[in-house]
Amino acid sequence: MKGWLLQLFKILTWGILFGLSAIYCDAQFVLANEPQRPAIQLASRYHQDIELSDYLVSEKLDGVRARWDGNKLISRGGHVINAPQWFTSDFPNVTLDGELWITRNAFDEVSAIARRKAPIDKQWRKVSFQVFDLPLSTKPFGQRYRELSTLLLSSNNSSSPHIKLIPHKKMVSRDALMLWLDKVVALGGEGLMLHHQDALYQHKRSKQLLKLKKRYDAEAKVIGYVAGKGKYRGKVGALLMRTADGIEFKLGSGLSDALRENPPPIGSLVTYQYLGKTKTGKPRFASYLRVRQ
Repeated sequence: MKGWLLQLFKILTWGILFGLSAIYCDAQFVLANEPQRPAIQLASRYHQDIELSDYLVSEKLDGVRARWDGNKLISRGGHVINAPQWFTSDFPNVTLDGELWITRNAFDEVSAIARRKAPIDKQWRKVSFQVFDLPLSTKPFGQRYRELSTLLLSSNNSSSPHIKLIPHKKMVSRDALMLWLDKVVALGGEGLMLHHQDALYQHKRSKQLLKLKKRYDAEAKVIGYVAGKGKYRGKVGALLMRTADGIEFKLGSGLSDALRENPPPIGSLVTYQYLGKTKTGKPRFASYLRVRQ
């Protein structure tokens, strides 16, 4: 009897160990196949308490953020972007930070192109990779930008028509800065980026990389719907939103008729624009922009 119990104990023990081993292997497989998000530098909001002469300024392109690792393009979320081989064939063998871009007001188009598993040559011929930084360099931004200029603009490295350097320049005054912002926005642009010339690349949000926009954008989660009235009766009048900080507000401006009939599902992340915040932290004049893919 004791021998039988001992055998049963051994069988159960080996079964448990085998099960745990299988679970561990499955977990390792999942982790190995999880997208590896690149540690990118993010911008803070512009404020006036800066020495403007210390900054290099460029237009903020509303494209798809991408990193070239010397072999492939990787999205902000860590997914490989399936660009055609001819698109990247002449890219330099160095890690680059940039945006896949077509033109102003074409974010939805370039986003759809970048998400396709099977690239379409005709679509990709409209796209360029607009480069603005060397993320693995340990030099200050002013030196990194000069290196990029040499790398991408020299006669030996200008064979690819699909990779471009985003121009940066110094601004002589805040009035000149705001005048350029007005011109960019009037042409359909998103805003400006200010990069401190002595700033090192930080793989997180940086206080020395600033974004200047007429409107700010942010993300919040859809938690419900408000029924429409009048011409929107029977449709969604507004989305009930909640920010990561727990601030709740209604988002109705910017919703198309199609979105009111078929709104983003509850739990979706939505990007919205706004003009400042109230004393309670709610966004002023919030307007729907897009669903975060």
